[in-house]
Amino acid sequence: MPSQNLAVELPVQESTGESLSNERPIPLGTRLRIGFVRGFLVFYARCFGLSGLYRLGRFFGILEYSCDYRRRGRVHRKLQSLFGDEMSPARRRQVTRRYFMRVRCDKMFYTIMDRIPRGKLLNRIKIKNVYNVDDGLARGKGLYVALCHYGSHHVAGLMMALRGYKLAGVRDPKESHVRRYIQQRYRETFPEVAAMKFVYASSFPRVIYRHMQSNAIVASLLDVDRNRGENTKTCKVTFFGQERQWLTGPVQMAVRCGATIIQGFVVSRKNFYYQLIATPPLVDPAEAAAADEELVVTQIVQQYAAAVEQFVREHPDHVMNI
Repeated sequence: MPSQNLAVELPVQESTGESLSNERPIPLGTRLRIGFVRGFLVFYARCFGLSGLYRLGRFFGILEYSCDYRRRGRVHRKLQSLFGDEMSPARRRQVTRRYFMRVRCDKMFYTIMDRIPRGKLLNRIKIKNVYNVDDGLARGKGLYVALCHYGSHHVAGLMMALRGYKLAGVRDPKESHVRRYIQQRYRETFPEVAAMKFVYASSFPRVIYRHMQSNAIVASLLDVDRNRGENTKTCKVTFFGQERQWLTGPVQMAVRCGATIIQGFVVSRKNFYYQLIATPPLVDPAEAAAADEELVVTQIVQQYAAAVEQFVREHPDHVMNI
């Protein structure tokens, strides 16, 4: 599921996996470059196994940590802005190294997931508390999963689709050529991904309502504190002791539809093992329908922010948007 936000005010085209191929073409040079990288990674994995590829990723991550001083500085500043004096300089350096290794390994895995045998792939991707997903869908009014910019959330959509869940993915029309190229390969390899519905990050509410009312899973990222337009709906939350303005539009739609609202977190483990954590519902849908909508939405988003903060404290190397 694409890792983009859901700002729901501007009408845009709804699309399926097949129609996405009509977008602006991916340059030939980009295709050749990514194809070469994919070929090398697949060859290496076949020679040394995924565990060997994981060790290679960690090695390159250490090289990047040593050479890319600008990005290393951005990670340090990100951790400093979140944790302040709670995290010592030595701990920040350790977390930053782990960040570089994790990101490099995650990118390698994401690049060739469609080339990994289905059985081996599913064995490496686990869902914790999957009953929270199933129970929410059993109500028949849809499920909204609130993701965040921490962890490899781009893995979540694939793992859910391969398990047969009906998904509505949210994507950015300005996504990079690399991301769109990999998504095309996924759709060509996995029928479940090709069957996914896609809407853009600035999609008209009717499109999202339709997916929820068909009892699909809709997911997006709420932790966006930059203005995406004068009509973007936000509310004030407290995150690591700082006030932020985070999106509320997707939550408001879920409340109006009576959909179950949960959070999803993706944890990267050793040797390309991943865990998707599905939390209990953030609010009882029946109680939310009977309460003041604005108050309920604000409480949900603040509860969401508190859970994101707890996740970052437990997995500080999962910071993103660096």
